[in-house]
Amino acid sequence: MAQIVKFKRVSGNELPLPSYASAGAAGMDLRAFLPEGPVTLTPGHVHLISTGFHVELPHGTEMQIRPRSSLAIKNKVIVPNSPGTIDEDYRGIIYVGLFQLGEEATVLNHGDRFAQAIIAPVLHPDVLEVEDLSLTQRGDGGLGSTGRG
Repeated sequence: MAQIVKFKRVSGNELPLPSYASAGAAGMDLRAFLPEGPVTLTPGHVHLISTGFHVELPHGTEMQIRPRSSLAIKNKVIVPNSPGTIDEDYRGIIYVGLFQLGEEATVLNHGDRFAQAIIAPVLHPDVLEVEDLSLTQRGDGGLGSTGRG
């Protein structure tokens, strides 16, 4: 049975539905809903950008919000909580936080593709408190404990 993601437009939104740019794309492109005009992403600030859509996800999934690599690499704009999570029971408007990491401002226009959404399965395992955990070669070694290369 096909999984279906449902999108509901906010009033005045004429943007295309989020979609995959190619048959092999993992993420669907999200567009900036900026009917009042462009937004300047200023260095060192988080800007909340609307997609202009509410969403209903299939049971047992989440929507992960990630930066588009072109915006991140070319303009140094990232999603600060990447990946952001949209839970399956959320029905509000999808907003994406963008952070201008670089020293130069970036202008985001109405309809620009600015983030991507990946629909992923979510597990809900039982939670159990125990006295001991199984042993592994790594054990409790932290950052850098597995060496380089």
